[in-house]
Amino acid sequence: MPISGASGAATCASCSPSESLRGSRSRESRASARTLGSSTGLDRSTSGALISGLDRVPGFSHDPAALADAFARSTARQAPPSPARRLHGARQRNPQASVNLKSLIGRQSAESRRALEGAAGLCLSRSHYNVEIEHWLLKILETPGSAMEAALRRFEIDVAQIARDLNKCLERLKTGNSRPPALAPSIVDLAREGWLVASLDFEAGEANSGHLLIALLGNDTLARQAREISPLFDKVVVETLRKELPSIAANASESQRAAAPAGGASGDARPRGSGKTPNLDQFTVDLTERARSGAVDPVLGRDDEIRQVIDILTRRRQNNPILTGEPGVGKTAVAEGFALKVAQGEVPPALKNVAVRTLDLALLQAGAGVKGEFENRLKGVIEEVKASATPIILFIDEAHTMIGAGGAAGQGDAANLLKPALARGELRTIAATTWAEYKKYFERDAALARRFQVVKVEEPSEAVAIEIMRGLAKVMEKHHGVRVLDEALQESVRLSMRYLAGRQLPDKSVSLLDTACARVALSQAATPAALEDCRTQLARLDTEERALQREHAVQARHGERLAEIAKEKAAAQERLAGLEKRWTEEKRLVGELMVARQTLEADALARMDAAAGAKNPAPGQLADADRDAKRATLERLEQELQALQGDAPLIHPHVRAQAIAEVISNWTGIPVGRMLADQIRSVLELKDRLEKRVVGQSHALDIIARNIRISRANLKDPQRPIGVFMLAGPSGVGKTETAIALAEELYGGEQNMTVINMSEFKEEHKVSLLMGSPPGYVGYGEGGVLTEAVRRRPYSVVLLDELEKAHPGVQEIFYQVFDKGTLKDGEGRDIDFRNTVIIMTTNAGTDAVMSLCADPETRPDADAFASALHPELLKTFKPAFLGRCQVLPYYPLTDEVKRGIIELKLKKIAKRVATSYQAQFTWSKEFVEGVLARCTEVESGARNVDHILSRTLLPELAAEFLARLAAGQTIHTAHATLAPEGHFRYELG
Repeated sequence: MPISGASGAATCASCSPSESLRGSRSRESRASARTLGSSTGLDRSTSGALISGLDRVPGFSHDPAALADAFARSTARQAPPSPARRLHGARQRNPQASVNLKSLIGRQSAESRRALEGAAGLCLSRSHYNVEIEHWLLKILETPGSAMEAALRRFEIDVAQIARDLNKCLERLKTGNSRPPALAPSIVDLAREGWLVASLDFEAGEANSGHLLIALLGNDTLARQAREISPLFDKVVVETLRKELPSIAANASESQRAAAPAGGASGDARPRGSGKTPNLDQFTVDLTERARSGAVDPVLGRDDEIRQVIDILTRRRQNNPILTGEPGVGKTAVAEGFALKVAQGEVPPALKNVAVRTLDLALLQAGAGVKGEFENRLKGVIEEVKASATPIILFIDEAHTMIGAGGAAGQGDAANLLKPALARGELRTIAATTWAEYKKYFERDAALARRFQVVKVEEPSEAVAIEIMRGLAKVMEKHHGVRVLDEALQESVRLSMRYLAGRQLPDKSVSLLDTACARVALSQAATPAALEDCRTQLARLDTEERALQREHAVQARHGERLAEIAKEKAAAQERLAGLEKRWTEEKRLVGELMVARQTLEADALARMDAAAGAKNPAPGQLADADRDAKRATLERLEQELQALQGDAPLIHPHVRAQAIAEVISNWTGIPVGRMLADQIRSVLELKDRLEKRVVGQSHALDIIARNIRISRANLKDPQRPIGVFMLAGPSGVGKTETAIALAEELYGGEQNMTVINMSEFKEEHKVSLLMGSPPGYVGYGEGGVLTEAVRRRPYSVVLLDELEKAHPGVQEIFYQVFDKGTLKDGEGRDIDFRNTVIIMTTNAGTDAVMSLCADPETRPDADAFASALHPELLKTFKPAFLGRCQVLPYYPLTDEVKRGIIELKLKKIAKRVATSYQAQFTWSKEFVEGVLARCTEVESGARNVDHILSRTLLPELAAEFLARLAAGQTIHTAHATLAPEGHFRYELG
């Protein structure tokens, strides 16, 4: 066999030139493949960082370089390589080579990368601990026209059954992960093996899902895992698939770069650009081409802004628009809308043939550590734009990052490098930045600012936002695979405007609809949360029962608890059986309902095409009788489903207004939309619930409850807080307790209450503590105690305690809050108070209150009491202030009311005794009278009850309890009574 002296490669004498060339190319492929040949293990920290990195990569599914970079950045360390394995024929990998994950993932097909993104999202949504092969395979099979799906059908395998088997495997995975999930090493093994198959066996430039299937079944370890997933994989003959894959893949729609050579590529997933415009190819993305290919979402409601952009771009000088607006209003969408106009030819002749390209400043800076490298890259982009036969307009998103970008010592930043070309009109750009960043960076540099013309992008109105949402509905439906009803689109805008005050339309409504679509899609594919919770409860009870039974067998100490567990398990099993039966029935009804709706929608589309005289009308037109029957069936199914689901559906057939309301409720804690029956009942019974906590103030509680009911019924002014109440009265009558009770009843607990002690604001200059320091003052940027608390918890009770002690100038800042429901903080942000209940307490006019109510028989009614108190309050508060709030006078406590309060306090102590000692605490009527007698010693209202119980009852009870515990005795009962001598006496049993 002759040996080539130049290369040292062995060549068969009988080989043809083409075979020799193929052998040479195979050697190049092997050389490239060997750089990816070692087995890699990823630890939790590495793979967790990977998943987090994937979530942060914009345009993940369309940008292989971004995906590869995310893998490369996250892989800080690698496990030792696995033993070499002989591949097809005599080829063998180099066991000492290190894997280049960046290049490895870049060598997967675009569809496989998108499926990997979906696998990460699926893992996160199900709170799994690892992204496993099952996640990736399921997402590949869900990709229409994938090579893997075509290959499985070649062997007459039921793809839907494999998908069901994959789902069953996923349901068996452990859940409950709250951290970024780890990437399973088997994922990297499969990606590596797939690339080796693609490059060595097929000499392909990238690995498609068909190559992954060969790798999955051709590797002993991976094949064993595949058979555990589904026995149907055994039907695939690997050698047959190897021979037939090219023809199978040719009939599939999955894209591939078969003509690209496998060897000689760099580690970068994005090509460096070897054509006439290497810098443009590497550092920019053609937005007009993406628009032509349908990769850009439709842009609606921004025609005026797009027209302004077109006007500015057709100028001779200062032809660079800069889009400014708040985050989320759609600045980037305006640039995409312009690209769509260009792609559709709906622009003036001067702009018809332009190409809009997005400049990636971050990619320009990446790796430009050598002095002058960044400047050379940017100058190369500028020169290629100027030399291009096709006019190019650069779009620079987050344009404020140009200021200082690449500006290391001795280098100019991007802005200064762009200035000359912008000034001469040689370079046209569309920039986008927030108004705050524009003022901070651009206005300070007049030379840069004058080269741009500002286009203000305002938040759209409600009607325009709904139009935008209708344009995005099809995109959402296609992505999530669900049907979005128009009522959901309208509700997403309306509810986001009302409850998501910190964000802008359309961003917040899009986010809301996207979340609702994801939940509906998940409800149709995954086990309902109620079912999982019930199963988890049963597992927890089983664990506890086994542990207690083991101890009970030795010492009979847990008989009562074991009996309770048996009852709880029986109830949980009954509930589980009911849920499973209901889930099965809901799935059946939802499936039939979706089929009926699709049939009617196809009929409507066919009739519209026929009416329009379309040449190729859509099929599916029904006869009138069939159409009426289908409508009746649809209505019947909806009624049956509604009756079965009630207010808590396990499966959502479509994205409806209720699904949007549920997302808002989960985000904010406020019940909106169709409230559940118990929520309605709690609002209607709010006064009774409050009276269990606050005794003797029925008139005030009734007014508060009425205002809350008006708000819950959506009948109050939406621009004002839910309620603004001033509770006036002496100390210890229940003013603060009212605020605490409201926080627990309305917002779920005292943690959702902001308490401001207004006695700390006796000087006018301390108003900055409430709102935050203005620019230039100490504390700027830290936020105010009031504004920051409400910004973080916009759904809460705000308690302004002892308001009369604050400076009158401090009180005036609340005028705007009471009228408009907003307050600007020190940083100029509007803080939303519209979903708060504001409670102010004051002791002003206490002397007048005590004199008016000194005689219980002549005590005035609520209206007369408020009128008599008003002149006293005017001595402390301005009329304008009192006119903006509802004054509720609190009566001094009578002996009968105090008895009720004492009983309430004693019941709380009894509850604590039962929790800590499983003992019963009781008391006599004489004991209550003894506490009441001591309360009259100091005129401090009910507050003195706590002091008396803390100084007398609790210390002695605590001493007795601890003494019994020290002696090893069990406490069953404790009784408090009054001794003949007048002191308290306790009896323990």
